[in-house]
Amino acid sequence: MSGYRIVDTDAGLAEVVDALLAEPRYALDTEFHRERTYFPKVALVQIAWPGDLVLVDPLEVDLAPLRPVMESDAIAVLHAASQDLEVLELECGAVPNILFDTQIAAGFLGMSTPSLASLHERELGFSLPKGSRMTDWLERPLGKGQLDYAAADVERLLDIHDQLLAQLEERGRVGWAADECEIMRTRWRGPRDPDEAWRKIKEARHLKGKPLTIARAIAAWRERRAAEIDQPVRFVLSDIAVVGVAQAAPRDIDGLAKVRGVDKGLAKGVLGPAILEAVADGLASDWRPPRLPKRPADTRDLRPAVALVAAWVNQLARDRELDPTLLATRADVEALVRGDEDARLATGWRADLAGGPIRRLVAGDAALAFEDGAVVLEERSGRPVS
Repeated sequence: MSGYRIVDTDAGLAEVVDALLAEPRYALDTEFHRERTYFPKVALVQIAWPGDLVLVDPLEVDLAPLRPVMESDAIAVLHAASQDLEVLELECGAVPNILFDTQIAAGFLGMSTPSLASLHERELGFSLPKGSRMTDWLERPLGKGQLDYAAADVERLLDIHDQLLAQLEERGRVGWAADECEIMRTRWRGPRDPDEAWRKIKEARHLKGKPLTIARAIAAWRERRAAEIDQPVRFVLSDIAVVGVAQAAPRDIDGLAKVRGVDKGLAKGVLGPAILEAVADGLASDWRPPRLPKRPADTRDLRPAVALVAAWVNQLARDRELDPTLLATRADVEALVRGDEDARLATGWRADLAGGPIRRLVAGDAALAFEDGAVVLEERSGRPVS
């Protein structure tokens, strides 16, 4: 492991910011925990650029000064960046202005959601250190093994960027990858809507009438409470308890204490009245779940085609050396066949590669056939098989 330095002072971070503002690109990764908190708790930020690598300790310094770097025109190279972006937005108030996600890029080269370790092995023939992935990153002081592991995640990431970019350019897919990275970069990462929290409770989705309305009110209260005290929602009230309370609709503390998943201590404590208030809100609400949009009348007739088209899409992805899930999921195929205006296959590179041919198939201008064990899309002859 080559050299790296720890940044644990405001002055040290200011020097890093100054240096990064002069760079055209940088590699970045974060270590964080969220097992016992509602919001991710950042424990380390690793940043590398040519000639330097730093490990920023967010337990010692405020990360907000990194915002100008995020808003600069430098390319931020990250791997599987979704959760890192959430951390950066919380801590810096911004995400990188230009994102290159190596996992997304690798998908356009035929790799299916590769790990960072597999990318290092494939592109550089280098094995990342193991053993510290599940470590407690909030402990202090961090051991040398932990620090080496964290630094290795970004030490060669710019080299991987070079490798992937060259291959994307060779295949004419730089724009495709850039579009997908931009979708990830701009995806909504704001606070979860408490009124939609009930949808994450599997058992609640099967409720109807007042029990569903009550479950929605309790789940919304639980979501707000969890965010307020920065704890996972399950620490506030279990899913079983939410559904149990919704079905029982207790009117008093004694009734609440008898519900499965609600112990007497919880019911008789400070949260008991708040839960009962949520129950009352649910009982008084006239909310009803929105009706599902009506599907075109011919959807039922098209369903058999979806399976066949999905098989062709998977075949196309393999032939073009694309991650099949990056090209289209079965839901994406169904949306296009159904005629949804916002179907992913209806726009951009997906439309050029697969959406257009699928539309021709649905219109009857093309046909699917088996050839050498593969599903192929070909011009329709119009001659029926007798």
